[in-house]
Amino acid sequence: MNFLIAYATYSGNTKEAAELIADFLEEAGHAVGFHWIGGEPVPDVSRYDALILGSFTWAEGSVPEEVKDFILDVGYKPANTFIFGTGDTQFGGDALFCRASVKLARFYESPLPPLKIEQSPRGGQEEAVRKWAIRVAERLGAGAESQVSY
Repeated sequence: MNFLIAYATYSGNTKEAAELIADFLEEAGHAVGFHWIGGEPVPDVSRYDALILGSFTWAEGSVPEEVKDFILDVGYKPANTFIFGTGDTQFGGDALFCRASVKLARFYESPLPPLKIEQSPRGGQEEAVRKWAIRVAERLGAGAESQVSY
């Protein structure tokens, strides 16, 4: 499978999560391309089997403007879109935690719930990221679980 991981980041946490997702998918034999939203021209999303879109949550649970611009630039809703988000429960508690990822998953009618990451994915959250990446690949019929050994 050929995945595009597009992400918006300010602090680097969303980029770190994108890289970790890519590591798990690549170890399973999949090809992964990256796009930093707001810093590069938008690639042709139709060249990929799936889009994995990552965003932090902004201003009381909002989707950042650069992510909205990316969506407009793509111009359509790719069928296989999966969402992950980074957030911090100290700002708004559970109600606003990774709220942008929930909104994006609803907008894209994502086949899986969004992956929600508290700040950095390293340490205690790596296993959750790995399991989510496997579910993404399985959802596309890629059988990642049988190809990855940890």
